[in-house]
Amino acid sequence: MAEIERLTITLPTEMAAVVKSAVEQGDYASTSEVVRAALRDWKMKRALQLQELAALKADIDKGLSDVAAGRVKDFDRARIIERGRKLLANRSPSV
Repeated sequence: MAEIERLTITLPTEMAAVVKSAVEQGDYASTSEVVRAALRDWKMKRALQLQELAALKADIDKGLSDVAAGRVKDFDRARIIERGRKLLANRSPSV
């Protein structure tokens, strides 16, 4: 079993009520389980955010390299906006 460390946290009244309600309704056995589940979700979402950020940085680096090497096209604002809209429409929400 993993080592356990006891922490004391302070939550706004509304958040504390949500946590207590989840326990009272039987969704979780304890407030600690609610917090652990929330932290697991946060950890997964954070990992996805970091992956997306790394991909964005790689795209920026590639774009800057293309510019430096002279691999550029004429600026077409409408084409860029349309491409962005398509990418957003196909993107799965991560946050």
